Amino acid sequence: MSTKRRRLSLDLSPLRTSRDFRLVFTGGVVTAFGSFISYVTIPYQVAELTKNPLMVGLIGVCELLPLLIMSFVGGALADYIDRRLLVRGSEFALALICGILLVNSLSDEPHLWLLYVAAFLTAAVAGLQRPALDAMLPRLVKPEELPAVMSLHSLGMQFAQLFGMPLAGILLASFDLAWVYAFDLLTFAVSLICLTLVKAVPPPVAADRPSLNSVVTGLKYAKSRPELLGTYLVDINAMFFGMPSALYPFLAQSLGGPKVLGLLYAAPAVGSLIATFGSGWTARVHRHGLMVLIAAAFWGVGIIGVGLSGTLWLTLFCLAFAGAADMVSGLFRMIIWNQTIPDHLRGRLAGIEMLSYTTGPLLGQLRAGAMARTGLGVTGSIWMGGVLCVAGTVALAAALPKFLKYNGKDGMALKKAADEEWVATADARAGR
Repeated sequence: MSTKRRRLSLDLSPLRTSRDFRLVFTGGVVTAFGSFISYVTIPYQVAELTKNPLMVGLIGVCELLPLLIMSFVGGALADYIDRRLLVRGSEFALALICGILLVNSLSDEPHLWLLYVAAFLTAAVAGLQRPALDAMLPRLVKPEELPAVMSLHSLGMQFAQLFGMPLAGILLASFDLAWVYAFDLLTFAVSLICLTLVKAVPPPVAADRPSLNSVVTGLKYAKSRPELLGTYLVDINAMFFGMPSALYPFLAQSLGGPKVLGLLYAAPAVGSLIATFGSGWTARVHRHGLMVLIAAAFWGVGIIGVGLSGTLWLTLFCLAFAGAADMVSGLFRMIIWNQTIPDHLRGRLAGIEMLSYTTGPLLGQLRAGAMARTGLGVTGSIWMGGVLCVAGTVALAAALPKFLKYNGKDGMALKKAADEEWVATADARAGR
């Protein structure tokens, strides 16, 4: 392999050097594979029961409300207790919720309200789990391996999305809903075994007790870092205006029916996968804020194409293009977070990050469903959202000059100094 190709190719070294990362990676891919199947199935089931795009969009509202609270709780807990235990306990709770969906699907008349309750509870548990998982990953590898870890972690999710969502379409067209949920439930067993084998990930020395003050400390730190605020605001803008997934069940009706629904959900993962396999170059780019802005704008361009295409192949291409852009944005956002945030604040900041990358898509689903009910219709809601995404990205670039100019080397130095200071003053804080 030539030197140029090696520089572009995916770095697999964390999988070779860290046993615990291999376990977390394997368990995460397996459980995500099943979860993406349910991710397609729940909106499909709501659409079948209600025939109303707004009712599908309301799933996002049910998921948003608990996230607004539990992401802060999960972040504070992740900075105080063993992060592995928190991730494993949350995984068990998610398996129980999947079991509830399975039982509901076996009923002659499945309860619509139970689907919304399951979405609410899943989001609440995810709010506990995801900050701990994000805060745990930097502890499993060397600091210089973090760009590769972010690429591999994203690759696993893309693999699960790419194969899980089309499989969901096939299962929905061929089997009862109960079999779909049963498959998801089986994947949780694998992830729980992997997480049990991971070594303990204790909290940082002199960790802050979970409290309102500790949450406020995390918020103040995020506010003091313009590059962090930029990652949050740019992604919220892109996803709020450019996330049309609530409309996929209705878009599929004009492009081929239920059998193409999984393809619509999976197409962004194809683009993400391509971008990830060629992500070696990201370790040598330090203008992280600029890359996030460019990628967010290209996401919006891809969504405009989805709304205007009118044919299946072009729609899938535009979704894949958008997915590749979103992957580039996500990689640089994760690099900013994991290379620059002090370890004793990592859980709380991960909770804030979770709000940034979940509130946008969840509110975006509601936005897409509401606009589709107007004269714009389904496709008009999609392309108009893409236009607003691009316009919002340009406005944020003008409003956030420090984010635009941010250099990653400065952030790494800031984290190193903050970690050293925290350890050096641990005894004084404990005595106080």
